[in-house]
Amino acid sequence: MTPPRLDKGVLANPVQRPAPLRDSVYETLLELITRRRLPPGRHLVENELAEQLGVSRQPVREALQRLSNEGWVDLRPGFGAFVHQPSENEADQLLAVRTLLETESARLAATAASPEGIKRLRELCREGAAGLEREDPEAMVDLNADLHRCITELSGNAVLADLAGQVARRVRWYHGLVVQQRGKESWDEHARIIDAIEAGDADEAARLMREHTDTTRRLYHERAAEGAERGEQA
Repeated sequence: MTPPRLDKGVLANPVQRPAPLRDSVYETLLELITRRRLPPGRHLVENELAEQLGVSRQPVREALQRLSNEGWVDLRPGFGAFVHQPSENEADQLLAVRTLLETESARLAATAASPEGIKRLRELCREGAAGLEREDPEAMVDLNADLHRCITELSGNAVLADLAGQVARRVRWYHGLVVQQRGKESWDEHARIIDAIEAGDADEAARLMREHTDTTRRLYHERAAEGAERGEQA
């Protein structure tokens, strides 16, 4: 039986281009939050944001609602919008999930990575070391995210890579607190993980990645505790 044909008008203009302005505003605000340029607890005033971004209040309001739905922003009736300040429990849960996903990614990458993939990991590691020498924390955060994403892609498991990608943006927000404290040690750990992946040693790659991510998790909690003692917002 031949399926019925759709009327021409049914699929008229199925894709809107360019993307809605609210999406651009959303991406801009999310980038500012994940880079801590809008720190936890910051009051987000619609008209101020609209003026700074050169847009009307409507796309700002829509972007803030989306950020609220995703847990990046808290909307408080009668007070407005504020950048979400995660609890210690929230942070621990996220970083624990990151360890699980990335440990398995490293294990699989050791069995599936191509020579080209290993070369890319080496390049990212060198760039990270250069960023460390330049004392460029933002570059190190970005390169750290790129290197971990590359490992998940080399795992060959598309579902795992997708889940790890969803976690990665939030992890970047936490990693910004400890990037300078981790320093050279973190990139030395990356190099050893890459060595294990290149050698095809799945167990060693997984062990090193688990230790690497657990160290970041521990240092985040230490940094947050120190900040709390000084009355800072982590």
